[in-house]
Amino acid sequence: MLTQSFSEAIAEAEKIIAGAPFVATEQDLAEGYDYLAGSIQASLRLAWAYQKDFPYFVMSTGPYAKLGLDNPDTLYFHSYLRDDAEYVVTGQRGSTADLNFQVLKGDYSPVEVPDSLSAFDDRAIEIGADGSFELRFGPRAPEAGERNYFKLGPGSSMLLVREVYSDWARERRGTISIRRDDRAGLAPPAPDSEALAKRYGVAGKILLSRLRTFIAFPEWFYLNEPVNTMTPPRLTPGGLATQFSSAGHFDLDQDQAMIVTVPAADRDVAPYQGIQLGSQWYISLDYINHQTSLTADQAHADPDGRLRFVISERDPGVTNWLELTGRRRGYVQIRWQQLRRDLTPDDGPEVTVVPFAEVGTVLPYYDQARVSAEGWRARIAARQAAVAERMLG
Repeated sequence: MLTQSFSEAIAEAEKIIAGAPFVATEQDLAEGYDYLAGSIQASLRLAWAYQKDFPYFVMSTGPYAKLGLDNPDTLYFHSYLRDDAEYVVTGQRGSTADLNFQVLKGDYSPVEVPDSLSAFDDRAIEIGADGSFELRFGPRAPEAGERNYFKLGPGSSMLLVREVYSDWARERRGTISIRRDDRAGLAPPAPDSEALAKRYGVAGKILLSRLRTFIAFPEWFYLNEPVNTMTPPRLTPGGLATQFSSAGHFDLDQDQAMIVTVPAADRDVAPYQGIQLGSQWYISLDYINHQTSLTADQAHADPDGRLRFVISERDPGVTNWLELTGRRRGYVQIRWQQLRRDLTPDDGPEVTVVPFAEVGTVLPYYDQARVSAEGWRARIAARQAAVAERMLG
């Protein structure tokens, strides 16, 4: 049977989900099976997008096919490459807070993170007055003054593009496309049964690799840190050159709240600053129908210039509540992007865990941070509308 290899991979994937070391409740398992469904979709899509000679950008992750503590504020696109061919990337710069590019060697695996061969944001390229740009990636060295040409190092295999929102309601996405220049006007051979069988086999390998990788991934960067703490800001692992992050893992019961206090970054230093929660499956929580993430534009800033986030299961009645949505354990991360300088510990978060009943007394500007039930519902409705709009196209 042509699809047998993929069917066998799904059966093995279900065993990986059921046997994950952190599964302790029925909810944990149900979330795992939901994660599996998205991973199956993504694995088929990625296997069919494996077109190095006739490439196109595919959405790497999204609200229904999540991966690797995906940032709710980011649209992720990638295309596969050969290191000995030349590719043309054209697009229109949208109004998002950040647009960045990264060339990877290899892929994520259960034992390593892929090498980043180059990483840069849109400040490194020439963009026309109308927002249009054209980039070239190829094996030769750029000529003198050739700003929009980027050399592909040996082993280059993937181009990853991130378009990052800070104001979901007002910022607009751009456009982007890729082609291999010497294949323009030609067509790939039609797939036969042998080629399709290989693709199903590749999809199965992608499925198992991504599940095993991102169950193991948090141990590399998170779980060796004390629980209910966050690291000082540091360059994000994986080579994104203009991003710092602070990360941690939490374990909170219903009568506890974690308060994360961080300076609101000067926009001249970091046009993007955002916080998010993630599940033990190392994916974002439901950020469409619940407030499980906030950017600096979405958050309430206190009069002293600090952002104070309350992470809890119960509703504290404040604008910057981050919902646990029924879980007690998971991950929290803050990102700063398009940085103009390196960050220091003074730019990072302070974390305290308090009894839930004391939140109102611990927050120094509690009365100014309050939100009504009607106001909260309006915030969720705005999230739903913004995600629906940006996910079109």
